Amino acid sequence: MPEKAGSAAHPKGLYVLFATEMWERFNYYGMRAVLVLFMTKALMFDKVFASNLYGSYTGLIYLTPLLGGYVADRYWGNKRSILAGGIVMAIGEFILFFCGMLYSNNPDLSALLFFSGLGFMIAGNGFFKPNISSLVGQLYAKGDKKTDAAYTIFYMGINVGGAIGPFVCGLVGDTGNPADFKWAFLAGGIGMLLSVITLKLLHNKYVVDPQGKTLGLTPANVPQKFYQPVAMIVGLLLFSLVTIGLIYADAKIFSYLFYLLIACILLIAYIVFSDKSLNSIEKKRVVVIFVVSFFVIFFWSAFEQAGASLTFFAEEQTQRDLGFYLVPTSFFQSLNSIFVVTLAPLFAWLWVKMGKREPASPTKMAMGLFLLALGYLWIAFGVKDVQPGVKVSMIWLTGMYAMHTSGELCLSPIGLSLVNKLAPVKFASLLMAVWFTANAFANKLAGVLSALYPDGKTTYVAGFAITNLYDFFMMFVVMAGVASAILFVLASKLKKMME
Repeated sequence: MPEKAGSAAHPKGLYVLFATEMWERFNYYGMRAVLVLFMTKALMFDKVFASNLYGSYTGLIYLTPLLGGYVADRYWGNKRSILAGGIVMAIGEFILFFCGMLYSNNPDLSALLFFSGLGFMIAGNGFFKPNISSLVGQLYAKGDKKTDAAYTIFYMGINVGGAIGPFVCGLVGDTGNPADFKWAFLAGGIGMLLSVITLKLLHNKYVVDPQGKTLGLTPANVPQKFYQPVAMIVGLLLFSLVTIGLIYADAKIFSYLFYLLIACILLIAYIVFSDKSLNSIEKKRVVVIFVVSFFVIFFWSAFEQAGASLTFFAEEQTQRDLGFYLVPTSFFQSLNSIFVVTLAPLFAWLWVKMGKREPASPTKMAMGLFLLALGYLWIAFGVKDVQPGVKVSMIWLTGMYAMHTSGELCLSPIGLSLVNKLAPVKFASLLMAVWFTANAFANKLAGVLSALYPDGKTTYVAGFAITNLYDFFMMFVVMAGVASAILFVLASKLKKMME
């Protein structure tokens, strides 16, 4: 029996999607926790190349959902796209497992397998990621007040997976012996298969609308040739080959990704603003979306150091020895998700408690950038006057992640909700693409900034020399702090434009 639209309980389909997403995030964050360590310790890439490759990988991860969402809407449906994407991601992890087995005996084949594994992960994510989130809202009747709570529960699923993944993959893979990294990739692949199996077994029965009709099936009137297994396998294989080529080209031949992302944003801006059917109020709201998307670049490019330069810092300059146990470097990547699960209810309560005094969305986002700058200021003081090679307490990294997560809770869910509210209906998907393209740009920039990590060398940014960790962390304090100040100044103007 379908749940009644107004009943107190959430539909069982929410928990099916929760588990499916949780295992996928276990896979993604578990793999990400060891990625730069595997590159620098097993494949022996230098930190600059590893940082830039990390940025290319995470940047493309945010770009492929544009295609995956399009194919699902028109040809495959959500369910088929999620299952196909999940299988491709699992294959990517197993390719990385074989890469981890062969790197010491056959470096050339290992390098080929490494780029292939990353390419499969990027391609599969493109079909998995955009389609599962859109199913959550469809479980509820229009206007059902439980929808917001449902997305909060779903967000918890993401972060439960994000907390457990680095912990398990770090336990089996980040042991101090580079030969063990392969077990982290194997664990990620098994997690991804659990995600696919969960949805395959339970989707048709539980992922239903309030009338009991199964959601996310093939769109009406689509010719069968588009979703026959052979056509899908060939299509996914070709797309995976393209993503392998894209990441290899950006890392090894010419760093084109920034130009591609700028072109995407300019094209979307042209499509939206040249549309004669939009009135001036709608166009003002679209301007607000573009402005806040620009500012999130400064947030995520600093925040996403977690998987790159902050991993180097945790590995080399953080005192992880508890006497009886050496804490694996990758464990620190669980902190963000643990803090989200513990702090999210507090922030939700705080916004409600403030009532009419609750800040407008742009102000909250400026607060998010300020908290990010504060986190980097905290860790900058932790390393000030500390000599290279001297390790500092875990409290500096832990405190920084707590402040960064507080900033994320002011910015990420608020920004997503703002885009949903302000986008004209006919451009809802396209303007969500602006948000994700800004995220892609930020992730690529994160890799470029991580390459400035002062590994016994002096690097320069905008004419300023970075000679030590204090200089490096202060760069993010200045970047996020200035962006926060400008957004605070613009907030009242943006609020008026939102109308």
